[in-house]
Amino acid sequence: MKTQNSITKLVKNNSLQHAGYLAVAKTRAKVLKAVSYVIPIRRPMLFVGETACDELCDMLINEGNTNVFIVTDAVLNKLGIPAKVTDYLDAKNISYHIYDGVTPDPTFKVVEEGLRQSIEANCDSIVAIGGGSVIDAAKMIAMSQGNKCKPKQLIGILKARKPATPLYCVPTTAGTGSEATLGAVVSDDKTHQKALSIDPRMVPLAAAIDPVIMKGMPAHITADTGIDVLTHALEAWMSANASVETDYYAASAVKSVMHYLPLAYKDGGNLKAREEMGIAAHYGGIAFNKAGLGYVHAIAHQLGAYYSIPHGRANAIVLPYVLDVNRKASKKRLAALAKRTGMVQDGQAANGDSEIADHLITQVKNLIADLNIDPTVNGMQTSDFNDIAKAAAKEVSDTYAVPTYLSAAEIKEILTKIKQASDERADSNNETAS
Repeated sequence: MKTQNSITKLVKNNSLQHAGYLAVAKTRAKVLKAVSYVIPIRRPMLFVGETACDELCDMLINEGNTNVFIVTDAVLNKLGIPAKVTDYLDAKNISYHIYDGVTPDPTFKVVEEGLRQSIEANCDSIVAIGGGSVIDAAKMIAMSQGNKCKPKQLIGILKARKPATPLYCVPTTAGTGSEATLGAVVSDDKTHQKALSIDPRMVPLAAAIDPVIMKGMPAHITADTGIDVLTHALEAWMSANASVETDYYAASAVKSVMHYLPLAYKDGGNLKAREEMGIAAHYGGIAFNKAGLGYVHAIAHQLGAYYSIPHGRANAIVLPYVLDVNRKASKKRLAALAKRTGMVQDGQAANGDSEIADHLITQVKNLIADLNIDPTVNGMQTSDFNDIAKAAAKEVSDTYAVPTYLSAAEIKEILTKIKQASDERADSNNETAS
């Protein structure tokens, strides 16, 4: 009897803690929604097509910039990707300095070194050429330089006091949509935990979506980054802070991904598919700028930090599980999305919301499978689950307006399912190899 009373008391305390968590999370979500409507969030000037980089450079020059700090990574620099910008700057007699020290999931040390070089070179503007990691690093460099502060002082919401150094972006992947967003993620050098800086001043002035630059992206990266786009759009659509505006961009992104991602994956030289995926990534960024994200990103961020999984692939691993969890709360929204994006055939339109939502979820799962994305996480440790669940729950409660708030136990259930699937796949592969 005494043991039963202890269990009852524990369950009651956990319920009370979860109720308190829900109250705080929902209040923060309402505040963020209000802030998004009160504080204007600009959109970058968007140039699209094979001459997009030239047009971006012309804008930069016309605004009086004469000494450009180019942020990229070593691989892209070695491949000569920045040449599409630097050759044009050379022709216009514009000085520039290249920093190619950005690494995946850039740390404060990476950002601080870029900041040091930009200031030392007396650069008056910044051009990011790369994927989400490069663009995030460039955002932090631009904000730190403009505010004459250390990058760590910008972590949090609305920490800047002055505008950023003029920032322009050339995304090389159709994924993060970071060129359209007001946030940047930086990792701690020792713990590798991710820290977020959010400020409307962080939105770049312009972006160039050039399908020629994107066509060299390997198929597996095309797949990973493409599912990142899809996740942004789906989480923005399901958000409690969604609006008519964010719905337009989220639905457009979903429709494009479902049609064009398989084409870009199968044929990297398909410039139409590359361009449409670039626009979809941009639209996904606009959508979650105001509507926010959810548990897919919150859990994926932790999987990336703990097990060194690329962000897009981590999203692809987590997305099916979170869609299943949200199925009941979001069935009407998901059914509406399926109809709006043409994912429902004429004969299915009369079906109930639950069936249509299931159809959408199945199509998403089939897309992930068709892209041959590895759904496993190597080295998952049950002993990590408490910390992962706690960090994911905090990210959601601090930042997102999700359709269903999960307890730490429910997040651990998702992690357990991922681990079980990973272990089963590993066993199967070992049996096949032997």
